[in-house]
Amino acid sequence: MAATEKYNTAEMTSLGLEPSRLPEHVAIIMDGNGRWASERGMPRIEGHRRGVDSVRTIVEESARLGLKQLTLYCLSSENWKRPKSELELLLQLFEDYLISEREEIIRQDLKFSVIGRREGLTEGVLREVAQTESIAQHHQGMRLCLAVNYGSRGEMTDACRNIARAVQRGELNPESIQEETISENLYTAGMPDPDLVIRTAGEMRVSNYLLWQISYAEIWVTPTCWPDFGLETLYEALRDYASRERRFGGIPASQ
Repeated sequence: MAATEKYNTAEMTSLGLEPSRLPEHVAIIMDGNGRWASERGMPRIEGHRRGVDSVRTIVEESARLGLKQLTLYCLSSENWKRPKSELELLLQLFEDYLISEREEIIRQDLKFSVIGRREGLTEGVLREVAQTESIAQHHQGMRLCLAVNYGSRGEMTDACRNIARAVQRGELNPESIQEETISENLYTAGMPDPDLVIRTAGEMRVSNYLLWQISYAEIWVTPTCWPDFGLETLYEALRDYASRERRFGGIPASQ
């Protein structure tokens, strides 16, 4: 099947977007599902179910816009503190998502990755992750990366352990360790760092998400809860990103 057809320049302009000013990699902290449901008198899990619809919409639109990578924070390592019943439902939703969206991943020619520790994930989730990764391994479209049972401090701890083992085996001189050495041992090895981080539900924190990788990312926060996050909110974030001048520690071009 052919990949999702991308917008042409005229279509992008009609959306108020300039292709050359788009981020290549967008990372989203999808927050507010439970709050959205509670405000409507629904069980929290209904907010997560509605959040899956937003995932579907944003993934497809990101591919049409020509983004290189979209990384979604699905389940943090801290989320294991939640009630067992909610965690079981979350994992079942994730398993169901992988099954139901596999044809879309194929149709859109999406690359597919899952980052995070696999311990604690159900056999069903691990099976569907492995199958989807296998099917998508030769795809050439946008990379969809899902952070599941993910925590950045844990990721960096695992990277340090890998590097220490390499030193212990005599394969690596401690004096030769560079920033690139650490990057190459993170779960995201080989992926570009995010250009833009979007946080929903108005929370003003990064919640242990890609701490190494977002060192120079632009951050955009919206009060919109994830189930209500649609195309216009995405465009608003992308327009705001395009208006910023990224200096990476330098000075404005005008100076």
